Amino acid sequence: MALTERQKDILQSLKTYKKLSVKALADNLFVSEATIRRDLSEMQNMGLIERSHGGAILPENAEEVSIFLRMERNASEKERVATKAIFHIPPFKSVFIDSSSTALALAERIDLSHKTVVTNNLQTAIQLSKKKNVNLILLGGNVNFNTNSATGTWTARLLEDFSFDLMLSSCAAVRNSAVFETSLGQKEIKKVAFERCQKRILLVDHTKYGAYGTYRLANLSQYDFVVTDFTPPDADNSDIHYIY
Repeated sequence: MALTERQKDILQSLKTYKKLSVKALADNLFVSEATIRRDLSEMQNMGLIERSHGGAILPENAEEVSIFLRMERNASEKERVATKAIFHIPPFKSVFIDSSSTALALAERIDLSHKTVVTNNLQTAIQLSKKKNVNLILLGGNVNFNTNSATGTWTARLLEDFSFDLMLSSCAAVRNSAVFETSLGQKEIKKVAFERCQKRILLVDHTKYGAYGTYRLANLSQYDFVVTDFTPPDADNSDIHYIY
């Protein structure tokens, strides 16, 4: 579900003030309180906000953006990255797909017939379950309110029983030729998968460069391919295998 311009304004206001009443939002946006309540209900269903008595607040994990919002945000850039990556997918029989919307965009485009696909993301599992003859495995664990993905010790422990030919993933940020996540839980899941893959492909659009991320995952040079939609600032780094 795509956000309306008004819902985007609501989200931006909540990022600034953390908690707002229905009346305050209605007054600021010049609409009725009933309209705001409908907007908040839809946004709650997308995992963007939490309802409070008479208003709304951002969830504790607000730094992890809802996959529904991520699928909408920079959609054309994600499609370009996915299209470029298709031609560089090595032969594989098993693949780990992370909870990123960009990895999902690529996974929907490639032939997964008679392949083993493992993911910790509910939305990815739902979409790929529509493909025939796919051995699809959804990891268990604590489901994140915003990202609809399983994380935690149990999820990481489950991953330790796998060995993958391929990993398709994105990240929260790229800075100083390194990959970062905003969530420690996501970082730990990806770290375990990273160590159990033969080939690793990182999918990042230009918005990831210079973005915020606290938890360092890996160096760009540790990926077999880094696929982007623009010429990266360190494109001349011979240790990084860029596709752009």
